Amino acid sequence: MKKNIRTTIVFLPFLVTGLLAGGCKDSAQQAAPVGAPVEVNVVTLKPQPVNLAVELPGRTAAFRVAEVRPQVGGIIQKRLFTEGSEVKAGQLLYQIDPDTYQAGFDSAKAALAKAEAQEHAARLKAERYQVLVRTKAVSEQEQIEMDASWKQAVADVASAKAALATARINLEYTKVTAPITGRIGKSTVTEGALVTAQQSAALATIQQLDPLYVDVSQSSDELLSLKKEVAAGVASGGEKPKSEVKVLLEGGGEYRHAGSLEFSDVTVNQTTGTVTLRAIVGNPDQELLPGMFVRARIAKGVKPEAILVPAASVNRNTKGQATVMVVNKQSVVENRIVQTSQNVGDQVLISQGLSSGEQVIVAGLQKIKPGVPVKVVEQPAAESVQTNSTSSAAPTAKQSTAKTE
Repeated sequence: MKKNIRTTIVFLPFLVTGLLAGGCKDSAQQAAPVGAPVEVNVVTLKPQPVNLAVELPGRTAAFRVAEVRPQVGGIIQKRLFTEGSEVKAGQLLYQIDPDTYQAGFDSAKAALAKAEAQEHAARLKAERYQVLVRTKAVSEQEQIEMDASWKQAVADVASAKAALATARINLEYTKVTAPITGRIGKSTVTEGALVTAQQSAALATIQQLDPLYVDVSQSSDELLSLKKEVAAGVASGGEKPKSEVKVLLEGGGEYRHAGSLEFSDVTVNQTTGTVTLRAIVGNPDQELLPGMFVRARIAKGVKPEAILVPAASVNRNTKGQATVMVVNKQSVVENRIVQTSQNVGDQVLISQGLSSGEQVIVAGLQKIKPGVPVKVVEQPAAESVQTNSTSSAAPTAKQSTAKTE
């Protein structure tokens, strides 16, 4: 019995030593892969030309607006247009009762005829006195007075002609016509209404809808930045006098007719710090109406050597700074702070922080951190965004499966 106990006691140290050795061996086998490089997908940056554009909110405005008002007073006899229809310049819209003005025109016409008859008689008498004064049949004083009477008659004729022209104009004003071509709105008066000359209330409003204005506002800082880029040669094409403008409708669609930038205001709004930009857009089918809210995509030019990275590869740190993960020459991950300019489709334009030839990690970001050695797998830039969006959740699922096992 004692012999069996001694054998067991002697055997236990060897058993414990064996178990410890086996456990250490297994731990060593499991810890070995920790230092191995992690495989990540990267995109090698290459400068490429990029069309720069900016989207700004704005509203549409009619190309021309004319408020129709009467220039003489009277009773409206007829309304000769359909509300909401297209009218042409010079088209008759309203007819004001012309009887009073016709009588005034006839009276002025008769007054002119009377003045012309008196002028004719005075002229003949003045010519006769010029002959008689040579023979001393009349005195020089009488001849001078007759010549003055004839000149007064000439002035009376001119005055009568002016009065006739005024009467003719007032008679023509009884026909209220369209000053411009466009679409006319609702009428504020009907037949039988009394209107007065130069009244404040318009009878109707005509708006020319083709082409159409799009008024937008741009930050003065952005405007200055663009001018500096063009002056420095960073962006080409921005110096064109008229940039292309595309209108984005409120529903999200793009209007099929492109426009051009007409001008930018020379004054900065002191309240908002913005500058008003006006674009002109063709509207042959009159799909756009004045007052609509739209977004205008204005071409700013071409940046010949732009650095673009996938949008999903850009993160923000606790300070709000944009960062990307890059692989340095030692195949080690670095966290790089960059400055972004604007989104270009599904990519981001980098203004500072990255240069040509650097490798940006686009897939496998969940498995790495700064200072970790990695094994890079090159990926075409065109596919980087799609791969990153689909694989962002895949490594997480694979990693959680390994932990569960």
